[in-house]
Amino acid sequence: MNIRTKHELARLAKSPADYARFKLAGRHVEQWEDGLHLDTGAPNIEWWYSDCTLDDGSQLAVIHCTKDASRANQPLEPLIEIDLDLPDGRRMMKYGYFKPEEFEASKDRCDVRIGQYRFTGDLHEYHITGAAEDLSAEIHIESLTEPWRPATGNIVFGPEGHDIFGWTPAVPFGKATVTYRIGTEVHQATGTGYHDHNWCTKEMGQMLDHWWWAKGQVGPYMFISAHIVTAKKYGYTPVHFFMLSRDGKVVADDDEKVSFTTSGSEIDEHTGKPVPDAICFDYQDGDTRYTMSYLRQKTMVSQKILDFAKGWQKAVGEMIRYPGGYLRFEALVTLESYKGGQVVEHYESEGVFEQMYFGQKIDFEQ
Repeated sequence: MNIRTKHELARLAKSPADYARFKLAGRHVEQWEDGLHLDTGAPNIEWWYSDCTLDDGSQLAVIHCTKDASRANQPLEPLIEIDLDLPDGRRMMKYGYFKPEEFEASKDRCDVRIGQYRFTGDLHEYHITGAAEDLSAEIHIESLTEPWRPATGNIVFGPEGHDIFGWTPAVPFGKATVTYRIGTEVHQATGTGYHDHNWCTKEMGQMLDHWWWAKGQVGPYMFISAHIVTAKKYGYTPVHFFMLSRDGKVVADDDEKVSFTTSGSEIDEHTGKPVPDAICFDYQDGDTRYTMSYLRQKTMVSQKILDFAKGWQKAVGEMIRYPGGYLRFEALVTLESYKGGQVVEHYESEGVFEQMYFGQKIDFEQ
């Protein structure tokens, strides 16, 4: 009898053979890594994501995609998604659909065209334009940190590792200058910006069960942290992404030195899912230790995936009671650094963390 371990079912690719497979020269991120990775046909999906936290109180995300994430088995169906959260509580999610011939993307660098709109940059500076229904935006992001990826940036699935979920934050933290429009209403703002690039060889829900994810700034540190749990068929294997940078340079990012815990829980009324009172990432490196905790303050977004489904997809989802959903929380972010067991730094800031789930399992012991 062949009993597969969780490590064999899914893992973060980081062996010398993995680096060779993905043609990566160590941890240094090169421009081509932000270019097109996969064939745009079925069942691959690829997208370039940007978001901004703005000084007018709004949150803006613009995403250029090769197709709808729920339609991986379709040929190229380029789209632009724009998500806008306004300080008055309004939340907009709009989609712009384009013809296959309106999509172009370079394999050598980030240079994506969908219709007349672009997502282009060089790991340091990015220009992004997009429109979806009555929303449009122009974004300029200037990075304040070096580009980063966790090991090779690829989680591989199955004993042969044929299926892949890839992720590279080209701009973990930067300055943003933005113009966004709601119909004829024009807003201009500045703030902070972020950009990552994602690709996968099948729908995420077939590979992942759920995740917790956060990014931002606390004191002099910029951070990204994620606890990802794979789907049941891959053993609910946990994978950690964790990065701390200071003065623009990464100071901690070894996933093997990270542990993740949650504390407390309550049931979210809309999604029916348990949500933690707090999550914590603990990074131990010899006598150096960092603990980063997120204390939930209030729920900002609570959505079922079915809230946005249409037609036959919605009907089928309701019939099988599809459990997927998304939650975002305001949080008190606390970072403490230790030397030899003694606290040497303590910082706090307001922040955000999110919980995304595709399947049924949310286990706070994971």
